[in-house]
Amino acid sequence: MKVVIVGAGAVGTHLSKLLSREHQDCILIDDDEERLSSLTEYDVMTYQASPTSIHALKEAGVQHADLFVGVTPEESININACILAHALGAKKTVARIDNYEYLSAENQAFFKELGIDSLIYPEVLAAIDITNGLKLSWVRQRWDVHGGALILLGIKLRESAEILNQPLKDLCGPDDPYHIVAIKRNDDTIIPGGLDELHVNDLAYFMTTKEYIPYIRKIVGKEHYTDVKNVIIMGGGKTAVRAALNIPNYMSVKIIEKNNQRCEKLNELLDNEEAMIIHGDGRDLGLLEEEGIRNTQAFVALTDNAETNILACLTAKKLGVRKTVALVENLDYVNMAESLDIGTIINKKTIAASHIYQLMLDADVDNLRSLMVVDAEVAEFTAAPDSRVTKRAVKDLGLPFGVTIGGLVRNGVGMLVNGNSRIEAGDAVMVFCHEAKLQTLDKYFKKNAIW
Repeated sequence: MKVVIVGAGAVGTHLSKLLSREHQDCILIDDDEERLSSLTEYDVMTYQASPTSIHALKEAGVQHADLFVGVTPEESININACILAHALGAKKTVARIDNYEYLSAENQAFFKELGIDSLIYPEVLAAIDITNGLKLSWVRQRWDVHGGALILLGIKLRESAEILNQPLKDLCGPDDPYHIVAIKRNDDTIIPGGLDELHVNDLAYFMTTKEYIPYIRKIVGKEHYTDVKNVIIMGGGKTAVRAALNIPNYMSVKIIEKNNQRCEKLNELLDNEEAMIIHGDGRDLGLLEEEGIRNTQAFVALTDNAETNILACLTAKKLGVRKTVALVENLDYVNMAESLDIGTIINKKTIAASHIYQLMLDADVDNLRSLMVVDAEVAEFTAAPDSRVTKRAVKDLGLPFGVTIGGLVRNGVGMLVNGNSRIEAGDAVMVFCHEAKLQTLDKYFKKNAIW
């Protein structure tokens, strides 16, 4: 597959690195030589030129591109570059935007006519993750599959969990309401078998259905966690605004922003029912005490500085906040943040890259999520008629090492999967993939697959 990316910023660079590991034919265009020079260690061809230069796009082979990605910091450049790439022959195009209006169904259809197949707004995607996580104060990560028919929960296990130190075959058999699809233990990711056990401080990923969430909460010993009612957000950027607009009405939100002009802008964007805007430094302990940090159930750090966010979350935990969320854009800090046990980690570029990567797959993939902490991807594949996965029971499919099927949705109903399960055409199948390429799974879900 040939991929052309314009914009060597955070998203473009991260996506290029992902593609280089999979040995894809990828070229990255940017007009800044310094940004391009930082990618010399990766198997990515770079081209210094204007992203909207027709000559440069032709030289880069856009006319033969399977996917064209516009992810410069400038929305207008991304849109124009995608329009040009489509006109030159690119099969699919995706543009990064920062205008929420463009995401409406009506406007997306308009952009489709212009030749832009998908629009990516990283701050909106991050805000959705944040608000979903706040709804369950006791989980690290939550991912709703197929509109919530299946749910993936990442949970840090403490001494209070009643499922520790027992073989999984005794805990979650074929008829039990959950499956453990992955375990993060120290620096290792484990795709568990029946003899594996859960230990204290493991980060375990549970696949279940909505009605069994209270049961999962009980067996992991998190019933004493107070549900989130009060939220303090440090940093008033775009992600904070989108999160405040999407947080459920039963939660009270305060945004602490140290820039006075930005506070004025936030007051224009948000009314008092959506968030209270406070001018100050979220690292100021006196200010936090004054704003009721000890009666706050969730603290969300969304400044542009990863170190500040990590330290602020550690401080909030010491002050008694159970649920903390940190925006960590520097991937080098992710493992450190996890080892410090700060809570949920949000990274906009990996979220955006996951949505873009989804467009590269030939099979019908409705959703894809990168789980940074366990170095894995979760994807929702739809089984095509006469596809390979419909031919045999799951245990006989010969799935690649590091791949497990956590569940499926059939006619809108979520159900868990075991080795004897049979997948039918039209099923939406949740696939967990570690140390394997998602593209190797295309052949399992595509129509008329040869066994």
